[in-house]
Amino acid sequence: MTAAVSPQLRTRKRLRGFILVWTFVTLVMGFATFIAIYFAYPLVTGLGASENVALPPQDNGADVVLVQPSITPAETAVPTEAPTEVPAEEETEEPVEVAQEPTLVAQSVQASTPTPEPTVPPVDVDHFEAGIQVQYSLDFNPDNQDGFYRSVADDLGLPWVKQQVRWEDFEREPGQIDYAILDFVMPSAERFGLKMALSIVTAPDWAREQGVELGREGPPADISAYVNFVTSIVQRYPGQVHAIEVWNEQNLDREWTSTGGLSAANYVEMLRQTYTAVKAIDPNVIIISGALSQTGINDGVMAVDDFVYLEQMIAAGMLDYADCVGSHVNGFNIGPAEAYNEVVNDPTAQFRGPFDNPHHSWSFRSTLEGYRNRIVAANYDVPLCVTEFGWAVGEDLEGVPEGFGFALDNTLAEQASWIPEAMSMMDNYGWVRLGIIWNFNYAPQAGWDPNNDNVPYSLIGPNFQFRPAYDAVRSWQSAYNQRMQSGG
Repeated sequence: MTAAVSPQLRTRKRLRGFILVWTFVTLVMGFATFIAIYFAYPLVTGLGASENVALPPQDNGADVVLVQPSITPAETAVPTEAPTEVPAEEETEEPVEVAQEPTLVAQSVQASTPTPEPTVPPVDVDHFEAGIQVQYSLDFNPDNQDGFYRSVADDLGLPWVKQQVRWEDFEREPGQIDYAILDFVMPSAERFGLKMALSIVTAPDWAREQGVELGREGPPADISAYVNFVTSIVQRYPGQVHAIEVWNEQNLDREWTSTGGLSAANYVEMLRQTYTAVKAIDPNVIIISGALSQTGINDGVMAVDDFVYLEQMIAAGMLDYADCVGSHVNGFNIGPAEAYNEVVNDPTAQFRGPFDNPHHSWSFRSTLEGYRNRIVAANYDVPLCVTEFGWAVGEDLEGVPEGFGFALDNTLAEQASWIPEAMSMMDNYGWVRLGIIWNFNYAPQAGWDPNNDNVPYSLIGPNFQFRPAYDAVRSWQSAYNQRMQSGG
């Protein structure tokens, strides 16, 4: 006989069974949830889900922070300038930003990541750099232009190019600026990482002074017209213009025909206004005072001796409005290290200037040291920018221009020796910021015309053959680059 069970006891048994089942189900569900979270967590955070994602160090216990890098614009390059005699106008496109997909990168809060060295603006670089004047491809062939700058950047290894901008050809009518040349040249220079120096010269007829002889180059009647043109270029190509040379050889009447004559004070006012306006837009642009011409003439009408004119510019306050003092020191028929008053006579020389009529303008060394001495005497430490230097050679040409007899005294071997020697001298001086070789390719562009006075200086000789100086410059620059990479 089975004992009777009370309703209360039966209820307690049922409740106890329910609790046991519920507890078991809860434990199973909790365990399953834990396993799911454990294996899903790496996929949720993105860590370990891709080989492209960096994992934090495993032994420092640091927290993990997700970092989204900034998006950087595509790199750009820069071009060179041309000599006074041959217009080399170029124009540039504005840099184009290329959007990139951001990448999530895990970094340790405690573990430091090396920061890349910031790019030093050209105006703050304190050592010598070399470059070369390149004439743009006259047929606007982009492959040719890229070929020019590829040779400069990748083969010669030079960091700078120079381009002349002839204002009169860019703005033939007031306010109507044709940037075609710069729009063609500047992107090519950017592609090869070249820094661009522009020499901006020659006012258009509409901007000249009333009654002045328009057949000769000269300044505008209103300086602000020149300033507006220069600043329009800086604004059109932001970050792509690295140096501006304000005019060229203003101590010569043929370059500065003005009702005010060869006035250093008038030039310095142009320099001051240009310097102030450009620096307000981009303070990193190097402002170079117009390079003076080496001339033994000092009549105040046709020309003013460069030492005399430099002293006049300094007296007018030029050194307060220039990051660099411009100079042209194209060699004659003596080497760069020969002082004008220590030249050893060469009885075989056809051109007798340096031997029979001693003057500093014949000498690379005497010219540069004379400039430096005058700057120091004024209690300034402004460096020099040699915006043209080179040695003319007629050895492999069918003739040289009238007045260039010194080119017949120079050999290709001497050109190949003297250009690197001059580069070493400027580097060793410690107060020369830029040295721009004159020139890369004007000879083929001019068809090796024996009457073109740029042809004898070109590094490209007849039949498109590089002269020995080309290889010599490449060797010098290669050694220089290796030295700088190893700490100078």
